Amino acid sequence: MSLAALAARLRARELSPREAVEDYLARIEARRELNAYVTVRAEEALAEAEGPQSAPLHGAPVAVKDVIDVAGTPMTAASAILRDNVAERDAEVVARLRRAGAILLGTLNLHEFAFGALTTSPHFGPARNPWAPDRVCGGSSGGSGAAAAAGLAAGTLGTDTAGSIRIPACLCGVTGLRPTTGLVPTRGVFPVAWTFDTVGPVARSAEDCALLLDAIAGTRTDLAGGVEGLRVGVVEALLARARPEVAAAAEAAIAELGRLGARVERAEVPLLEEAGTIQQLQMLPEAANAHLRFLRTRLAEYGPDVRARLLAGLLLPPTAYVSGRRLRRRYRAGVDGVFERFDLLAAPAMPVVAPRIGEETVELGGEAVPYRLALIPFNSPWSLAGLPAASLPCGFVDGLPAGLALVGRRYADAVVLRAAHAYQRATDWHARRPA
Repeated sequence: MSLAALAARLRARELSPREAVEDYLARIEARRELNAYVTVRAEEALAEAEGPQSAPLHGAPVAVKDVIDVAGTPMTAASAILRDNVAERDAEVVARLRRAGAILLGTLNLHEFAFGALTTSPHFGPARNPWAPDRVCGGSSGGSGAAAAAGLAAGTLGTDTAGSIRIPACLCGVTGLRPTTGLVPTRGVFPVAWTFDTVGPVARSAEDCALLLDAIAGTRTDLAGGVEGLRVGVVEALLARARPEVAAAAEAAIAELGRLGARVERAEVPLLEEAGTIQQLQMLPEAANAHLRFLRTRLAEYGPDVRARLLAGLLLPPTAYVSGRRLRRRYRAGVDGVFERFDLLAAPAMPVVAPRIGEETVELGGEAVPYRLALIPFNSPWSLAGLPAASLPCGFVDGLPAGLALVGRRYADAVVLRAAHAYQRATDWHARRPA
């Protein structure tokens, strides 16, 4: 059941909050092999279900990524370093979810310290893709993608610095939105890189994501109106980089937007190839700075991949960070120019479907490409500019989900969700569930 449908049933008293919580706790227990959760707040959630509820999320059970503080609950960031850490108070987004009436089921698995794209923590184990448990969920919000896809929460929150909402949403066949940078408060969220960090929804549909976004951002998203007359620019450079079958699924979705009334044209994004490098110049030093206290005393406790990235951030010269800031301003100016012609940009959300757990490379263009590097061109161009970007299901390749990316102007999050909702009203990819 979607979050929107569940919230409506709860408000109509066709179902009690306690019954909803009990149902999701049973689902979580039945699918423990997915390893989507780090901490399940079973007793606390049942107790919260007995309290007064409020609209619009009246009693809806949700879960958040385990870098987001929930008072009295472990916040581990899927790391050995924070294994015994317990949050003293709610993060601002959790406080806002509670005020909207949501009940917190627990915290979700992730790539260690939200600094990777796999969700295969050496400390808490890999989250498994509900469509094929031998496959990754993507990351870093992999538990959020898995829980949304398998129905282990009515909705979830993830974080996104350079793709961490969009990757698992795509690979798990659900809908995820990276909001405009700065739209959603990040107090009480363990940082990756404060210049780019965002918190956003991962759920079954654009309608569900809109409900969650409105709760945590204080917005009022209007999904009516469809895509009639919207100017959609197709980023053909990314279609060319994707696996052909994935590109074909995205092209079919873009064609559907055209049939729904959007004006679809080819778009070129200046410095698209350089966007990943520009973001890394800022992101790596900021991440290293956030971890200085642990790097000095507990270096050996990091997983190898996260440790290597943090050390890379330490070793970059100060001039690299300054260059990154300067180039970012230039890049954003170029993207702003593109949005003078278009309301939305469209491209494949990811170039591939989910690889198997343990695979380090993916095949693109007949070559073996490191998995993480293959994803950067599909994510950094939008996070570097601070744009709202959604991933929504648009088909299957080899029985695994493929996704469409829709990207809007800064603070045009509602336009992105409106277009996604229109597409989902015309198709059923988002409604398909793993066995």
